[in-house]
Amino acid sequence: MQFHVLFCLAVMVLAVNANRQPGQFSDDSYSALGNEIPLLGDTSPGSVWPKPQMQTSSPMVYEVAVQKFVFTYASTSHKCDLTEEAFKRYEMLIYNTASQLKLQFRPRAVPSLTTLTVNLMSACEEYPSLHMNESYSLEIGDSALLTAPSVWGVLRGLETFSQLMWQTDTNQVLMNKTSILDFPRYAHRGILLDSSRHYLPMEAILHNLEAMAYNKINVFHWHIVDDQSFPFVSRTYPDLSGKGAYNPSTHIYTPENVAEIIEFGRLRGIRVVPEFDTPGHSQSWGKGQSGLLTPCYSNGKPDGTFGPIDPTVNSTYTFVEGLFTEVKSVFHDQYIHLGGDEVSFNCWKSNPDITKWMALQNITGDYATLESVYIQQILDISASVGYSYIVWQEVIDNGVKVKNDTVVEVWINNKPDEELAKVTAKGYRALLAAPWYLDYISTGEDWQKYYLYEPSNFNGTDAQKQLLMGGEACLWGEYVDGTNVTPRLWPRASAVAERLWSAEDVNDVEEATPRLNQHRCRMIRRGIPAEPLRPGYCTHEWKNI
Repeated sequence: MQFHVLFCLAVMVLAVNANRQPGQFSDDSYSALGNEIPLLGDTSPGSVWPKPQMQTSSPMVYEVAVQKFVFTYASTSHKCDLTEEAFKRYEMLIYNTASQLKLQFRPRAVPSLTTLTVNLMSACEEYPSLHMNESYSLEIGDSALLTAPSVWGVLRGLETFSQLMWQTDTNQVLMNKTSILDFPRYAHRGILLDSSRHYLPMEAILHNLEAMAYNKINVFHWHIVDDQSFPFVSRTYPDLSGKGAYNPSTHIYTPENVAEIIEFGRLRGIRVVPEFDTPGHSQSWGKGQSGLLTPCYSNGKPDGTFGPIDPTVNSTYTFVEGLFTEVKSVFHDQYIHLGGDEVSFNCWKSNPDITKWMALQNITGDYATLESVYIQQILDISASVGYSYIVWQEVIDNGVKVKNDTVVEVWINNKPDEELAKVTAKGYRALLAAPWYLDYISTGEDWQKYYLYEPSNFNGTDAQKQLLMGGEACLWGEYVDGTNVTPRLWPRASAVAERLWSAEDVNDVEEATPRLNQHRCRMIRRGIPAEPLRPGYCTHEWKNI
């Protein structure tokens, strides 16, 4: 959680209004937030997704001058390109929404809002990071003021402000008098997309980064390469994509493409963490790097197939160091995901050169130790080029000795609570993905099971639970490409977004359902084809046909 002494005054303001229920609106409009089935449209008072930590609202309303609304700085505020670009985006978002709904600002006998004043309390950081401060306070009254200690809090506060607007039956845009103090529960709130099993067009990735910002997701875990293809264009090793991509001309991500994605995410406070999964999941690597993979043997002879990366030859580590040095120069985040999952030992067992090398190292038959040798070298290389690292849980499950600062991602969904207890008991920081594999689809409202999973419900001390950095919703690409990635992801990933941002006791499905429906309609209106929750409608339906 993020707290800041800056917001003590805001807490006092909220305490004064504590007799009001969070999200309270005027009686004539509140009914649309009820639990009707089928769901009504999205013309109810503005509710924020994910739900803020503290919010009080009153029946007092202010009309928003949508056609001439602007953002401005407080006299003491810092400024930078991140805030300037955010102001442009949200001014356009407000204007476009008004245009789509044919809304007009008509002065009437209620106060009006034409400006949100932003007070950024410190100089802007260049890139988002694990330790960025995303807290903010927001006051809507006779004037509107957003205060944040960092630029990342400004971005989150602007999104909240945009969601507080709501439309009346007479096509007015209103905001209720509101006080908000907000911060994320977990620092790492991610989405994994897989661009190896199916290539994802640039437009699809950028589109989903936009949707992530609408949901206060702050990490794009980019599973960029795997067995099936190697679309990352390396200038150091051009044959990796030249021979490993599905199509080396069209199904690739050039350094310029990667830079565009990173910049798009940066402007929205989203980290881009690449995953280069080894020693398994590397078949496409071997197509462009001779001698990297282990030749498999049958009946004492090579059978023409290959297994994981060969951990016994120096050329492997020379290659990885060269690649990771380049990757670090392209991706700006502190972290790299090193994978380490689903490593089959069968090919290593069949290879006589591997067997001979293990005998010389006095580890005959101990393939977990062989894996450990490889992982240790990869961790050392990653650290030497300036990376911190994340690994999948099998690295720990197989007894690999890793460094104390390793982050372990729990993904196997049989008993993730027990795995979290084990990993944190060893003193490692952890990420949770197991309950949020969105490629598993089913009939009905499966978002509810994602929403109800409580990540802190594992046996452990308070110190262990502090080691849980957050989690990720994962959408693997076996059956996902540019045609369906966005509707399959949203609004199901929105359920995970609220679980990782909002307070632990925000877990009432019945209360969340109409809010999520409104948020789904909001995403539709903003150009995100989020799939429906249940029978119902949005006032602005998806029309990209």
